[in-house]
Amino acid sequence: MLAFITSLRHPSNAGDYGRVEELLKDTLASVTNQTCDDWVCLVVGQQKPSFELPPQVHWVPVDFVPPAPENGPHPGRQAFVYDKGSKIGIGLIAARAYHPDYVMIIDADDYVSCHLAEFARDHPGRPGWYVDDGWVYSRWRGAYRETTSFWAKCGSCYIVEWAAYEVPDDLDVTASQEEVLAGFGKKFWRIVGAHRDALTYHATQDRYLEPLPFRGAVYVQDTGENHSGTTMPRLARPLTDQMRAEFGIPRHHPQWLVLWRTYHPRHAFQSLVRQKNAFIRWSRAPRQAVRTAWKERAPEPAKALANRLADLIPPPVKTRYREQRQAMRARRAARAKPPTTHVAPTASNPSGDARP
Repeated sequence: MLAFITSLRHPSNAGDYGRVEELLKDTLASVTNQTCDDWVCLVVGQQKPSFELPPQVHWVPVDFVPPAPENGPHPGRQAFVYDKGSKIGIGLIAARAYHPDYVMIIDADDYVSCHLAEFARDHPGRPGWYVDDGWVYSRWRGAYRETTSFWAKCGSCYIVEWAAYEVPDDLDVTASQEEVLAGFGKKFWRIVGAHRDALTYHATQDRYLEPLPFRGAVYVQDTGENHSGTTMPRLARPLTDQMRAEFGIPRHHPQWLVLWRTYHPRHAFQSLVRQKNAFIRWSRAPRQAVRTAWKERAPEPAKALANRLADLIPPPVKTRYREQRQAMRARRAARAKPPTTHVAPTASNPSGDARP
C-alpha cells in the first residue's frame, strides 16, 4: 500500500484560505485518480476543509500554533519547515494504522500521476524512488512544460519505504510539536519537513533510491499560495487532454485565455532571450575546444608556421606603446648610472670595484 501524506498551512499564514482549500481539492482529485485502490491519503491541518473529503482520504486534526506572524504564505524557511515537519510527522503516526509499504509526502497544491499506487504495488521490497524528470504547471496560465532535477524543486518527489521514517511507537496523533521533533530526531529536518537533502540522507543510511521511470508528479506554480512564490516564465504548452487524464488536472480557464497566456509576447521575448544566451554559450564552447585541440594536437611544423606568422603581425597599439615606454625607461636608467671600472682587489676594496 502507498500512503500519500500532505499538510495544510495554518489559516493565519494563508493569503486566502478559500484558495488553499480549492488547491487541496484539486490535489485530492489527482490522488484519487489512481488506477488501483491500494493506497490511502492523510491530510493534516488545523482547520478542516469545508468540502467533503473523497473516499480513502482521512483528516488528521492538530492544534499547532501558527508558524509565523500573519504575513501570508511566505513565513521564514525555518518556521515553514518546523510547521510542515510537525504535521507530516503526525501524518506518519496516523498512517501507521494502515500498515503502508511506501510513503509519498506531497504538497497540498501539486498533482501526481495516476500510475503511482499501481507502480509501488508491483515493485515490492525496493528502497524507494525519486522523481527526476517531471512537469511544471502554471495554474494561472493553464500551461505546462518538462523539467529535470524535479526532486530539487518540488516536495512531491519521493516514494520511500515505510521503514525509512522509523516512526516512534510511543507517539500518537495528539503529540506536540516538540515531541514530534524529538521523536524523529535528525530525520525531522532532512526528510520529514524538507526534501532537498533527502537523497543524500538516504544514501548515508545505505538506502539508494532509484529514479522513477516516468514523469510521476506535477509542480504547480502561479497559485498565489506557493511558499516559494515561484512563477513560470517563457513559452510553454497549453494543457492537453492526455495530461488531464493522467494527473487529474481540471480546466481552470477557457481555451482562448489559455492560448493567450501561454503564447503571450512577454513569454515569447523571455524565451528568445534565453535561447540567445544559450546560443552564445553554445557558440563559445566549440571555439574554445578548437583552440585547446590545436594547442594539444597540432603537428610541430604547423605550430612553427603559426608562430612565424604571428611574429609578422604587428602587436596591438597598447602592447607596442607599453614596450616603447619600457625601452625608454631602460635607456634613462642606463644614462643615469655611472660606469663601473675594475681595479685590483685590496683589503679595503675586496671586490675590485672602483667608481671615478
